[in-house]
Amino acid sequence: MNAGPSTTEAKPQLKRALGPWDLVFLSVVAIANLNLVPVIAANGPITVWLWLAALVFFLLPQGITVIELAHRHPAEGGLYVWTKDAFGDFHGFMCGWAYWTTNMFYLPTLLFYLGGILAYAGPKSVAGLAENRVFFFLLTVGLLWLTALLNIRGIGVGKWVNNSGGLGTLIGAVVLVLLAIAVVWRHGVALPASSFAIRGLDWSIMSSFGVICFGLVGLELGPVMGDEIRDPRRSVPQGVLWGGILAGLVYLTATLALLLAVPQQEVKVLQGVLQAVDKMTATGVGARWMLTALAVVLAVAIAGSTSAWLGGSARIIFVSGIDRYMPKALGKVHPKFATPHIALIAIATLSSLLVTMSFIGATVKEAYVTLLDLSVVLQMISYLYLYATLAKVAFSKTAGDGFYGKAWLRFAAIGGLAATVVGGAVAFVPPRQVDSVWRFELKMVGNCTVFLGLAAVLFWYYSRRRAA
Repeated sequence: MNAGPSTTEAKPQLKRALGPWDLVFLSVVAIANLNLVPVIAANGPITVWLWLAALVFFLLPQGITVIELAHRHPAEGGLYVWTKDAFGDFHGFMCGWAYWTTNMFYLPTLLFYLGGILAYAGPKSVAGLAENRVFFFLLTVGLLWLTALLNIRGIGVGKWVNNSGGLGTLIGAVVLVLLAIAVVWRHGVALPASSFAIRGLDWSIMSSFGVICFGLVGLELGPVMGDEIRDPRRSVPQGVLWGGILAGLVYLTATLALLLAVPQQEVKVLQGVLQAVDKMTATGVGARWMLTALAVVLAVAIAGSTSAWLGGSARIIFVSGIDRYMPKALGKVHPKFATPHIALIAIATLSSLLVTMSFIGATVKEAYVTLLDLSVVLQMISYLYLYATLAKVAFSKTAGDGFYGKAWLRFAAIGGLAATVVGGAVAFVPPRQVDSVWRFELKMVGNCTVFLGLAAVLFWYYSRRRAA
């Protein structure tokens, strides 16, 4: 690494408040976002095969990668620090930039989904809000800032929001699966076996593979807060293992339950989970009251996920500020709450601006899908760096000296790189929910070019200032 400010400067100022179970719930709430299930299930039962492929070639390699690199470098900043150590400051900065800008796009999609839940589960007088852009804008921005303020209050406050969200995700998935079992028990399986045939796979469906890979991202979020974890060498492997297993089960079972309950062509991307519960409780299960209760549970899950990703993103630009590759104010810690408050405010501000931009000339549905696909592309860039870093370790002389042996490391590096390349490429294929193909592609290419170009300019500028 270059000489200059080090991430260790901030270590005494951060509190180690995260234990193994905090990391388990953090992994669950970060990865298993039920709002992605309707987007994927809308492409039909064949997406189950895409889930299985992603679990084997993306989630499993991700777990191996995160545990290995966190074992070797248990420091604040996670994949930013790992990439910087492996490939130098520029690549570390680009990896961190892609990671936190991903979440600038992703955080609004979580809150869009919350708006869809409230519009669907609320009284009939608010049903029309599902396509009301002003309602979604005010709700998204307001909740974004509330979450930022709670995280500024301290990691002790933020972790309970995360833990509650993880528990809410698990409860929501269990309820959905139990209702689907009850419906199948009473009425039989409505899905024919032929609907799972792989020959039905086409490019519009393949675009969901990128969203699936993106949905499985999040095991690295714990190590990003490395200096805030108690005994990271022991806690990180436990959190990653159990968090990954639970998240994978949630996605697979929730997707099947949704497909059993709602015909593919009727799945709504913003209200799909509640729509499935509504349909199942109306067909003889006899528990319509559950719709309102589940809406509250899902709202808690979304709040936890928003808190987790907001906090993780802030830690990346916090360390970049310490390294002086971004304004040094971003590297400051709150004198009372010991949190990166300037970084948290910066993420909330930029995400609010993106919410405003996303509604220009677009419906709520199209704004949601476009933001989601932009998140996929940028996240896959940071994951290319993550797996490339592991590949450098896996094919080096020190392979096998860490947590895993050479064979597992090489499988994770090759499988992870292949799945990431495919996931990033297919994100540019317009999904079926998009109304205007040219506008979708223009926003995708334009925003990616602008954000990556801006990263290169900022690195050049602050590198010169560091040298001076």
